[in-house]
Amino acid sequence: MSKIKIGLVQMSCTSNKDENLAKAIGKVRECAAKGAQIICLQELFTSLYFCDEENYDNFKLAEPVPGPSSEALCKVAEEAGVVTIASLFEKRTHGIYHNTTVVIDADGSYLGKYRKMHIPDDPSYYEKFYFTPGDLGYKVFKTRFANIGVLICWDQWYPEAARITSLLGAEILFYPTAIGWATSQDEATNKEQYNAWQTIQCSHAVANGVHVVSVNRVGFEQNGKMKFWGGSFVSNPFGTILTQASHEKEEVIVQEIDTDKTDSYRTHWPFLRDRRIDSYQPITERFIDTPNP
Repeated sequence: MSKIKIGLVQMSCTSNKDENLAKAIGKVRECAAKGAQIICLQELFTSLYFCDEENYDNFKLAEPVPGPSSEALCKVAEEAGVVTIASLFEKRTHGIYHNTTVVIDADGSYLGKYRKMHIPDDPSYYEKFYFTPGDLGYKVFKTRFANIGVLICWDQWYPEAARITSLLGAEILFYPTAIGWATSQDEATNKEQYNAWQTIQCSHAVANGVHVVSVNRVGFEQNGKMKFWGGSFVSNPFGTILTQASHEKEEVIVQEIDTDKTDSYRTHWPFLRDRRIDSYQPITERFIDTPNP
């Protein structure tokens, strides 16, 4: 199947985990009613973005994966016949937690999970306090409608992650995300940050010849100090924005894509053909202190 309808759920969250899950389930159903076949939820959608502080009480938000939230979404996926991508706070065992995304096939079966590899530690994004880096590697999931790759938020800034996932056979790259502006920032800084965020992801589409889908949360959190900028979007394999949500409101978007476009773009712009894989060993260094003579 080459023509696929992609559903994006951009929503705001509250401190009530059950309410957030119920809202997400309702929006999955809304996407399905509009014809979506693969639906992506935003990063950590069952809660507020709790990584704005280092608070041990927040570990109580975590759950096993598979677990209650993924099981509820499996039922909805089966009922609606849709693939569902869901980002959850995983409790692996006592003292080990991950930022994890599950993929559920259109028959409701649990296909597996991806654990976020790149973990940020910045003001208002103290994720290293909560999350152990992923240890499952990069993943591609064979769903009813397409082979999909899933990466998570901070992963989206790293071309290596997109490249490896594409080389594993991903036809579409999905990025569940939670990113926003500090409300103290000026508009010029806000615009520059959003443009950089969108540009780097579109560059992954171009470099790898695949569609990219990025789904972000929206709304004010952290007592009004953070405005999550929404702006969820779909890019074609040459970086053209096919659809983009607003920065202000919750939205459910369904966008049709054609994965056959990958062959055309890769044939006319053969970046993968011309890779010099024999020359890339230095990429595994943290920094090259002494240039080669």
